[in-house]
Amino acid sequence: MNRRNFIENTAKAALIMAAGSSTWAVAACKVGSQAGALVFTQLPLPYRYDALEPHIDALTMEIHYSRHHAAYVKNVNEAIAAEGIAYADEASFFANSSKLSAKARNNGGGAWNHNFFWQVMKPGGGGSPAGKVADALNAAFGSFEKFKEQFNAAAMGRFGSGWAWLVIDNGKLKIGSTPNQDNPLMDVSEFKGTPLLALDVWEHAYYLKYQNKRNEYVAAWWNVINWDEVAKRLK
Repeated sequence: MNRRNFIENTAKAALIMAAGSSTWAVAACKVGSQAGALVFTQLPLPYRYDALEPHIDALTMEIHYSRHHAAYVKNVNEAIAAEGIAYADEASFFANSSKLSAKARNNGGGAWNHNFFWQVMKPGGGGSPAGKVADALNAAFGSFEKFKEQFNAAAMGRFGSGWAWLVIDNGKLKIGSTPNQDNPLMDVSEFKGTPLLALDVWEHAYYLKYQNKRNEYVAAWWNVINWDEVAKRLK
């Protein structure tokens, strides 16, 4: 990002936050429907850009959501239209990711992964989970602290860009990571399961605030986890 783009992004973020919502950004990023074809959409951000401060800064959230995420949605829908991809839903799309072009696979993953990521965070989140989530983590990993250690290791151990995940697979909780915009729903992924929790460890998710200190970003993220959303997905 050059200096001019950075200043423009900063100004846009300030205007949006001053308006008190991210409604403009959502409207600007909506993708029109394509008759008879799967269409990926960008879900509305469920909180303001500044809502996760000080753990995730407002400018990072604005750029991450309105630029990066929006681009994935736009690009995957372009690929679907241009390549005549006819899968009925996202699950089928990912189950056949090995048959897709790099553009369709990478951007489809980016669109879905970010929709998921926004949902499993919330203002005032974090802390230790309770109820069935706590019970499941204790049963699978021995304790919440041991789960946290293993998840941190997955996030820090991913070389380059990617994601860390908590999934359920055949009734068993597992921790792992995927490269780039792959996810555990893809048939090409070595790590598979139904996602319950995810952490984006691409540099664009944290570099403005944390620079190269991914460990500080990972540590801060534990303060914004939406355990209620995790519980909804744990069946």
